[in-house]
Amino acid sequence: MYCKKECIAMLLAGGQGSRLYDLTKQTAKPAVSFGGKYKIIDFPLSNCINSGIDTVGVLTQYQPLALNEYIGNGAPWDLDRTRGGLSVLPPYQGAKGSDWYKGTANAIYQNINFIKQYSPEYVLILSGDHIYRMDYSEMLKQHKKNGAVCTVATITVPIEEAYRFGICNTNADGSIYEFEEKPKNPKNNQASMGIYIFNTDVLIDYLEVDEADENSSNDFGKNIIPNLLHNGEKLFAYKFNGYWKDVGTISSLWESNMDLIGDDPKLNFNDVSGRIFSRNFARPPQYLGASSKIKNSLISEGCRIYGTVENSVLSGGVIVKEGAIVRDSVIMDDVVVEEGARVYMSIIDAESLISRNATVGCENATKDQIVVIAKGTTIAPGQEIKE
Repeated sequence: MYCKKECIAMLLAGGQGSRLYDLTKQTAKPAVSFGGKYKIIDFPLSNCINSGIDTVGVLTQYQPLALNEYIGNGAPWDLDRTRGGLSVLPPYQGAKGSDWYKGTANAIYQNINFIKQYSPEYVLILSGDHIYRMDYSEMLKQHKKNGAVCTVATITVPIEEAYRFGICNTNADGSIYEFEEKPKNPKNNQASMGIYIFNTDVLIDYLEVDEADENSSNDFGKNIIPNLLHNGEKLFAYKFNGYWKDVGTISSLWESNMDLIGDDPKLNFNDVSGRIFSRNFARPPQYLGASSKIKNSLISEGCRIYGTVENSVLSGGVIVKEGAIVRDSVIMDDVVVEEGARVYMSIIDAESLISRNATVGCENATKDQIVVIAKGTTIAPGQEIKE
């Protein structure tokens, strides 16, 4: 017997993340490291529990091993509940056979029975590859107040980048009269964040109709939302004013890490409101040797620094040896940078070795020239990797 819930969350975490290249060849995008001690998926999971949502289905598909191991039973996010909690929902064999998730809508459709067992009034649809802190309960309040069947979270983006997003065209009261998926000539810059609240009965009805349509892409932005509007359903936009970053590219992932440092960081983890939880095993305190030089950087637990680190974010257990330089870079768990090595404008994945006197990246590179080193790579002594 399942406990009835007012609102449950469905977290889409099966994306391949091909634009992150070597970082996602063996790992689902939501399991990519961020900010020295987090994974990308920590953000929506933490947002859920901070918003009073204690039942979350995590829909996995591509390279799920590391992600499944990381989230476990949901305990780090207080989601290890006997009634609700966290459930991993991969594609599975049914009476009519099995199939990969064909799109965001199809992924939810394949898990309608999971939704039904909690009899929720509302379903929150989330993406697992964004960096942000958000109180979903405020969005739900507005959804109820407006009497909407669907509410779409939006954020203001530069007009020159609006073509990359689903754009909500709204009336003065915030009601949506048109949704354009990645328009060539956007009418405004209110971009969908890929966060939706649906009345459950409406969601299920439209998912079933969409599944029966052989010509559908089975996607919320391309199909479900336009179909709702076509049928005159009541949709509203919920404007979000906080920090939000889609970290689906190398440059955006690097930028978001850089947003953590500086005298006035755009994303501040020292803000106690909306704490982000993570699963981290205990490491010893970081050690800064007498020869170390640290400037404007985040240094995580277990790091040992004897060289120079500037404008960088270092995950746990990183070793930077004497005479080495790490600048403008993101270094993930247990990387070793040996004596005399240089790392500039790079993202180095976990357990890699940058050998003595090797050089990775270019000192004067731009954010479009960031070098990425795959997990477990060894860069030979004296080797130069410039791109």
